[in-house]
Amino acid sequence: MKTGKRALLFFVIVGMELSWLYAWATFLTTSILNRSFPFPEAIATFALAATITLLSQGRGWRIIYIVGIQVFGFILTALRIVYVFNTWSYSFLSKVWLIEFFNTPRGPLEWLHLILVLFLTFMFWVGGVTFTRRPTAYSTVCARFDLGIAAFALLFLMKFLVLYKGGIKIEDPLSQLLFFPFFIFSLLGIGLVRSRTTSPRDFLPGYQAIGVILSFTVVVVLFGTGLVLFFLPYLTSAAETGYTILKTAARPLEPVLVSILRFIFMGRTVRPESSSGQTEGGAGELITLAESSWWMELLEKLLAWVLGGILGLTVLIIFCAALFFLFRWLLSRAPVSQRRQSSWYLISLWLERSRIFLCFFLRRIVRRIKGYKRAAQLYTGLLNWGRHSGLPHFLSETPTEYGLRLQNRFPSLRREIELITEAFTQEVYGEITLHEQQLDLAQSAWRRLRSPLHWPSRLKTWFLKPEDHPL
Repeated sequence: MKTGKRALLFFVIVGMELSWLYAWATFLTTSILNRSFPFPEAIATFALAATITLLSQGRGWRIIYIVGIQVFGFILTALRIVYVFNTWSYSFLSKVWLIEFFNTPRGPLEWLHLILVLFLTFMFWVGGVTFTRRPTAYSTVCARFDLGIAAFALLFLMKFLVLYKGGIKIEDPLSQLLFFPFFIFSLLGIGLVRSRTTSPRDFLPGYQAIGVILSFTVVVVLFGTGLVLFFLPYLTSAAETGYTILKTAARPLEPVLVSILRFIFMGRTVRPESSSGQTEGGAGELITLAESSWWMELLEKLLAWVLGGILGLTVLIIFCAALFFLFRWLLSRAPVSQRRQSSWYLISLWLERSRIFLCFFLRRIVRRIKGYKRAAQLYTGLLNWGRHSGLPHFLSETPTEYGLRLQNRFPSLRREIELITEAFTQEVYGEITLHEQQLDLAQSAWRRLRSPLHWPSRLKTWFLKPEDHPL
């Protein structure tokens, strides 16, 4: 899919999700709080959640870092929405309203209102996160369309039941108007996803220009209509605010302006009706227990303590296990996508290999400068020397047998090879600590073995017939 078409599909699916989410949010806040959910803040919450998820997805970060960023963004948007709902006179960046908000005592009803606002904010945040993680496949878009249709159907059914059973009419024109942009965005999104294919497409001969114009016109008209209908509730409230300001400023022309505005907008005044429910409570009957003997009471207390201990221990084990798995999940790393891995992973792999090579090279230089301190190190060097000379060590050979094979191939170095193998045999098999003089003799023998004067004879062994494996 081309970049422009992919971007158009992205905005269309965003419009689908926000339509039914905001319809439910404004219905709940209008019916309970007598005011609609803030429209710009709802879009900002959804967009911020989607952006944070998109930027942190596939980077291989630790889960605790991703969760921390998500929690910080959610707290920021939740504070903004709470600030808008409380209509503070202070600035949002000021600390005064925040201190006053946390210090103000609240009743049960005010706590219920605050929980409702936070829950709706959380729903918009979750919608943005899941939208970014969801693939834009045909089946997925159709499933989201079905979910939106079910959400709107449930919303209209709830309105009907409240009106029919309770006799309460909720003046909420915004939620029902959002069904039209949702339907238009859904049709456009399903059409865009359905048209994705790898097979070449072409118009009939002579109709290419007309087909391109018609396709572009249909997309622009549908997308533009969906945008207008989506922002229509917010534009309507803005028009009502402008109408109030205009009415105050142009009071002398009030009769004429009121007539014109009523004719254009057909505005309705929201008359919230408060409904009060009565809770009836009856006094429960007390259950009296028959008196029992002292051993029955003791047995009951003992059973209560045993059952309580088992229940408490079970709850403690479950809590500890849940805490362990939670911390293990938070400290784990998120998967790295192949697209992000292609560049940074290769660079890090190259740097790691360079570090290993430099460490190996430095160890070799330090070993050459300081020399060997043990006979086992000298024998390891002898094994490498023999392998590079064309005589590798066999697993069935003892150090003495391997030394004899090297002496037969290099007679001029018989003494040096014998000194190294004897020193190794005494140190390892005889468990004898070598004197400094013996170790100096072995090191001198090793330096003579590595002399460039013996390179021609060592090179000659590569062109000779290799020996058979010793029995």
